Amino acid sequence: MAKCLVRADMRGVDTHGVQFLRVLSDRVEARVLRTPTTINVLKDEKATILIDGGNGFGQMASHLAMEMSIQKAKSYGIGCSLVRNTNNVGMLAFYTLMASDAGVVGIAITNSAPFMPPWGGTEPFFGTNPISIAVPSGTEVPLVLDMATTMAAVAKIHRAHERRETIPLGWALDETGTPTTDPDAALEGSLLPIGGPKGYGLALMIDVLAGMLSGSKYGPDVGRLYEMLGPLGAGFMSIAIDVERFMPLHQFKRLMKTYTESIREGKKAKGVSRIYLPGEIEYEKEKASLVEGIEINPKVVAGLNQLLERFKSALRLPEE
Repeated sequence: MAKCLVRADMRGVDTHGVQFLRVLSDRVEARVLRTPTTINVLKDEKATILIDGGNGFGQMASHLAMEMSIQKAKSYGIGCSLVRNTNNVGMLAFYTLMASDAGVVGIAITNSAPFMPPWGGTEPFFGTNPISIAVPSGTEVPLVLDMATTMAAVAKIHRAHERRETIPLGWALDETGTPTTDPDAALEGSLLPIGGPKGYGLALMIDVLAGMLSGSKYGPDVGRLYEMLGPLGAGFMSIAIDVERFMPLHQFKRLMKTYTESIREGKKAKGVSRIYLPGEIEYEKEKASLVEGIEINPKVVAGLNQLLERFKSALRLPEE
């Protein structure tokens, strides 16, 4: 779990980093998230696995799910794990990069609390329902897509709220259905899908596959992370595909190297000096973090220090 949160900050995805520790701590204290996390493998049949996350830390159940998916892919060519009864899983790229590092294709999806209405509706029904896909790239730069199906992740709205910042127009609507730049109004209203009806359709399918099919909550029944009203009940799906079942891995990597180079070398739009590949900006940020250290917002640092003060005696930390 620590690796998942810290790596998000290292990659510049600070909305999914250590700032989550505060709300996770609140959820544990409110007894709507169980610790220690107890994970049970309910079914393990050839290429498929069904896991119960025990209403514990989502990172732990999702990490196990991708580990098992990778193992299944090596044995059967493909592995698919579903997790029910879990919580926020953090940065999805954390799991798909596990797969690409192992020489297989990784796919991860999860559903979440309702913030997006169905296309043409006004009442939130679907979550931001993100998806991540990573493939072996043939270079040191991992090729990984990681995105929400809304214009922005809910965590970005909460971050704007905490920093008293506005959000870009086009991200959200207030409760009357009017476009807004106010994060508070957005949290009371709804978030807009990417690509209009296409984003709505993608969110719907992710909700069905990660939520309904796993036996988790789905649609408006998924709980909200920042509300201490009960378990989230989120679902998670990981899929791993063994490249070697279709062509030698070294051949695939060679093709990928040529493919990505041709993308970078393509004609650029006016004012654009460089074409980035999915995950490349985050990779360069992570590489810089290893040398320069990890940037953490001062307000997040203050929140972490408050947590340390609360738990200092339990952790038996030395006094300054």
